[in-house]
Amino acid sequence: MTTAPWRDPALPAAARVDDLLSRMTLQEKTAQLYGVWVGASTDGDGVAPLQREMTADFDWDELITHGLGQLTRPFGTAPVDPALGAQALARAQRRIVEAGRFGIPALAHEECLAGFTAWQATAYPVPLAWGATFDPGLVEELGRRIGQDLRSVGVHQGLAPVLDVVRDPRWGRVEETIGEDPYLVGTVGSAYVRGLESAGIVATLKHFAGYAASAGARNLAPVRAGVREFADVTLPPFEMALRDGGARSVMAAYTDTDGVPASADPGLLTELLRDAWGFTGTVVADYFGVGFLRTLHRVAGTEAEAAHAALAAGIDVELPTVKCYGTPLLEAVRAGEVPEALVDRAARRVLLQKCELGLLDEDWAPEPAGRISLDSAANRALARRLAEESVVLLDNPDGLLPLAPDTRIAVVGPRAADALAMLGCYSFPSHVLTHHPEVATGIEIPTLLESLRVELPDAKVTFAEGCGVSEPDTTGFEEAVARTAEADVCVAVLGDRAGLFGRGTSGEGCDATDLRLPGAQSALLDSLVATGVPVVLVLLTGRPYALGRWHGRLAAVVQAFFPGEEGGPAVAGVLSGRVNPSGRLPVSVPHVPGGQPWTYLQPPLGLAGEVSNLDPTPLYPFGHGRAYTEFTWEDCTGGAEPATIGTDGSYDVSVTVRNTGDRAGAEVVQLYLHDPVASVTRPDVRLIGYQRLELEPGEGRRVTFRFHADHSAFTDRSGRRVVEPGSLELRLAVSSADVRHTARLTLTGPVREPGPDRRLRCEAEVSGVA
Repeated sequence: MTTAPWRDPALPAAARVDDLLSRMTLQEKTAQLYGVWVGASTDGDGVAPLQREMTADFDWDELITHGLGQLTRPFGTAPVDPALGAQALARAQRRIVEAGRFGIPALAHEECLAGFTAWQATAYPVPLAWGATFDPGLVEELGRRIGQDLRSVGVHQGLAPVLDVVRDPRWGRVEETIGEDPYLVGTVGSAYVRGLESAGIVATLKHFAGYAASAGARNLAPVRAGVREFADVTLPPFEMALRDGGARSVMAAYTDTDGVPASADPGLLTELLRDAWGFTGTVVADYFGVGFLRTLHRVAGTEAEAAHAALAAGIDVELPTVKCYGTPLLEAVRAGEVPEALVDRAARRVLLQKCELGLLDEDWAPEPAGRISLDSAANRALARRLAEESVVLLDNPDGLLPLAPDTRIAVVGPRAADALAMLGCYSFPSHVLTHHPEVATGIEIPTLLESLRVELPDAKVTFAEGCGVSEPDTTGFEEAVARTAEADVCVAVLGDRAGLFGRGTSGEGCDATDLRLPGAQSALLDSLVATGVPVVLVLLTGRPYALGRWHGRLAAVVQAFFPGEEGGPAVAGVLSGRVNPSGRLPVSVPHVPGGQPWTYLQPPLGLAGEVSNLDPTPLYPFGHGRAYTEFTWEDCTGGAEPATIGTDGSYDVSVTVRNTGDRAGAEVVQLYLHDPVASVTRPDVRLIGYQRLELEPGEGRRVTFRFHADHSAFTDRSGRRVVEPGSLELRLAVSSADVRHTARLTLTGPVREPGPDRRLRCEAEVSGVA
């Protein structure tokens, strides 16, 4: 029997796909352009925006006779035993293969924002906690392990990472982001992509682009970012994750920018992404994003018009389920209203990706190989290490922490004894299990109260909830105050409850009017402080909250951003001193709850000054974090006179960091750029490099940053990315506001436009010193 060319693995993928497309009918090609969401609820609360209104019934048996592009969330829609789920997915794939003329399986995708969003799978810290580690290597390991778990059950594509840069911390999805700085987001996000892709999973960058800059921090609100903000803040993490990470898919954002929805923007999805950046993978719609062009954006009058607009812009796959790319698109093409060439273009990209994944090979098999375990001991160990590195010690003015091992501790607060306090909204327990209260959590999640009792077995630990997370009720204050008055120290555990679409205080669709602690928690903290007993504030949150009200009145402040299933032991380890805190803030912590939005990337008029009575200076700046040991910075390069390099030149800046304390710890050396004079206003400082150093007592390490003039590039008035001649300052710092050394440079030569191969990362070299 002769094998058709498209089945021949010896041929190039492009030749195979061209042969296959030539044999397919229009309906078979369009069938490759949508997913199907089996089991998605059409009533009650959903896990996607407007799920009830946008989900339609379909005839599965009839649908798959033409083939199928994707299967949506076979594990992430309802509680499914992983082993049984893998078998069910394999059976579904066999049916798809047997039903179609060509026997092409579907590509299965799942959410993996903070771990595989599936029952009994490890719930890792949220991405904001990844940013707090300043440790891309660890995050790459995380991506690899999550990718391996996805592959073990038959999943091909992961809908992560989120590369949105925080512009307003009131936005509900801040917990899903990596931080407020594009360089941090880009480097950490790229590391996660490399990990996923190394396991054979198609990483999907989201949300492209501008989603986090929505007006008023409202989910899906219009984006009013300027051209230069978009180019210099929003886009760089995506470009970095494509070039340095190797991501093979991009998800279009829900939002519109200056009146143009991302899902209908060929300038974004084709001219920039493909023509300028050279992307060759697939672009997928965010859930119902194609249909939203008609229902929410109103730039299309029918589903066929929405399909045409999205397809022409460059969206290859409609997710999560068939709607506009099904019968409406098919009929529009047959009527001559939509060029069939657009269908061919998208189908070719989809099939090329399936070819890369081996889904066009005759020997492809969907059955899982080996034992399936989604919450292994190795997973939990990684979750613990990531959580420990992410905890930020914001303040410890009198050295109360670590806690004495035999002290009397009153643990107070609504987040102390709730396991869900550790998890973000895209963890399976928070995202799906809230709709299945009869089902067990499926993983062990120690609370902070439980963990502290294990961590300090000789301490006398009492507990009072005090109040709820978001409720105004204060009836529990009396007991909380009584327990505190009896103790040597109070550990107040406050924060967020992750949820979806208003069912939480943090998460998708859970936007905040201001940055006050939710509910009665601020009043509870006031009552605890008023007792005169030292209060250690522990925050388990998805965003920063304003803490200026208590500045100077707390014994210590510890910040953890939804640290995952091992977060309880990690935070307890910081409180006991077993863990030397090393996290650094990926977002600024404000003084006051109003006056937002504000991030540290501000030009001169965005800083404090005499022109306004509002001072936006944060209480704790981006990059800030303390430890239980001391570090000295020595022998920095750069003298009194500025060094001179060309606008295409490079310069090395170095510093030696030594641990002068009596215990091992980690310092994060941060490199910031200050541009005193430019043709457009520039952020006063912006991060361009960093290096995390693990140091034993007395140990020193020398860090050298390889600065290149490309790292000073920005978008000028004409929209070009340029390197301008003039003065620059390279600032070695422990935070954006705490500079330890400055090296001055003068760039000479013409204004230069760095090309598409410009340097995106400032490489660092670490060496030992005597």
